[in-house]
Amino acid sequence: MIKRLFRRLAEPLDPWLFLFVGLLISVSLITIYSASNGSVDKVTNKMVSVSVALLAMWLVANLKPAQLMWLAPPLYLLGVVLLVAVELFGITVNGATRWLNIGIGRIQPSELLKLAVPMMVAWYFQRHESWLQPRHYAVAAAIIGVPVLLVLKQPDLGTSLLISAAGFYALFLAGLSWRVILPLVAMFLATIWFVGDFNRCASVFHDYQCHRVQVQLDPMADPLGKGYHIIQGTIAIGSGGITGKGWMNGTQTRLDFIPERTTDFIFAVYSEEFGLIGCALLLALYLCVIVRGLMIANSASSLFGRLLAGALTLSFFTYAFVNIGMVAGLLPVVGVPLPLVSYGGTAMLSILIGFGMLMSIQRDRKLIKR
Repeated sequence: MIKRLFRRLAEPLDPWLFLFVGLLISVSLITIYSASNGSVDKVTNKMVSVSVALLAMWLVANLKPAQLMWLAPPLYLLGVVLLVAVELFGITVNGATRWLNIGIGRIQPSELLKLAVPMMVAWYFQRHESWLQPRHYAVAAAIIGVPVLLVLKQPDLGTSLLISAAGFYALFLAGLSWRVILPLVAMFLATIWFVGDFNRCASVFHDYQCHRVQVQLDPMADPLGKGYHIIQGTIAIGSGGITGKGWMNGTQTRLDFIPERTTDFIFAVYSEEFGLIGCALLLALYLCVIVRGLMIANSASSLFGRLLAGALTLSFFTYAFVNIGMVAGLLPVVGVPLPLVSYGGTAMLSILIGFGMLMSIQRDRKLIKR
């Protein structure tokens, strides 16, 4: 009976994806314990949030892709309505209005859009699969643009970039022409040139966003202010050397030089203690997750499944790339956590629900093959 129960529980899970996720969560628990100076409470809280997120992943993995399709429009509309509610009744913390008080606690509706946007775009293209026209791509771009503009207004540049990326990946996988992509790349490069000058940048964006870009170009211009995070992150990564200083032995961590060391800058803690070899292993784990996700996307039995699985997988790659890039001083600091490793329950929940969708798509393909 126990064997049958175990088989029932494991049946919707993709074993390879589950293995890689489990290893990354193990890395997370070890690193958070060190980064928090041995705080058992931090690790316990992380384990509770992991347990809830894993349960959510299992429940989603039990759904059929057709049910995910059915959920896409209401989830998207709910997310947009909640973003409007944030604009009207949101809670402001440190100058940003991103949260809603629902009585039992705060929620950040923008997290829902990280999943709802690629679901909605995939749903839309599935409905027009047999006769895709340029206007369909324009409508899909509007589906992405509405929540992105609302999140930018909060302001939350990091989350708006991640939502944009998730939607763009679905557009790209649906066959968006390079004649459209190349001008977008040119616009992106022109934007970098534009924000290179503070006055030009401040005429469009918030001052703090312009400061981040300016400091990114020259961290030593404000070493104890805006450039502090970047400088300390790169020092920690470099001081780890080939093999690292050893678990719980990172001097930058112990002496409190690394800011936000359990959340956004946890990669600096890990790099200092486990060195280049440890970083290579961590990157290999991320690569395994991405390759497995793309394999699931490639073998999906419907356009909806292919677009959703591909967009979610490439979004996961973007989360890791942006976080590691900003900690290493290669990208501006935009407040993106290291996926599955950083402390924090909301991001963990949304990522594991996304993996639940991947497992649902993979399970559906297996059932069709039978």
